[in-house]
Amino acid sequence: MLVVLSTSIVLVAVTILVLYETLRLTSEHLADLPVPPRTRIIVVVLAAFVGHTAAVWIYAGAYWLLVLRLGLGAFSGVPVESFEDCLFVSVVAYTSLGYGDHAPLGHARLLTGVEALNGLLLIGWSASFTYLAMERYWPLHGKKSFRRPFRKAILPGAAGRERGGEAQAGREAVLPPAAPP
Repeated sequence: MLVVLSTSIVLVAVTILVLYETLRLTSEHLADLPVPPRTRIIVVVLAAFVGHTAAVWIYAGAYWLLVLRLGLGAFSGVPVESFEDCLFVSVVAYTSLGYGDHAPLGHARLLTGVEALNGLLLIGWSASFTYLAMERYWPLHGKKSFRRPFRKAILPGAAGRERGGEAQAGREAVLPPAAPP
């Protein structure tokens, strides 16, 4: 039980780092891509998919090692006999799909439960990241300045002004860089 519990903790940490690095690299290089906003949003979605796919494969490797090689847990139903079967179990658990083809037994129950919770959180995280990218690039559809990188800037003249009862001091907006003189 301690081996599976320890492995679960390590898997959660590793998959968080994998998705973090995937989203970080995407965020750092997205503004540099010389493509329209629509393509940037597609890149964000594909990058998130790659991060989730890597996480699923990492869990599949853990099932293969722990269940098939070390015998820590098992599955009832359709036999789990190969890495491909472990990959299927991982996809079903990570997405919380639960086909019912494979029911975890013994220590595998802990691992599939942790994977389901981890997948739920990581999918929510990437959905939030995708939303932020869409919020940034969606208004740029049809504009010709999409190739310039963007930076955050304080809106000029916003400090101390009142609008609708809310102070606008320090309000940030995404603005294109100033044109060279």
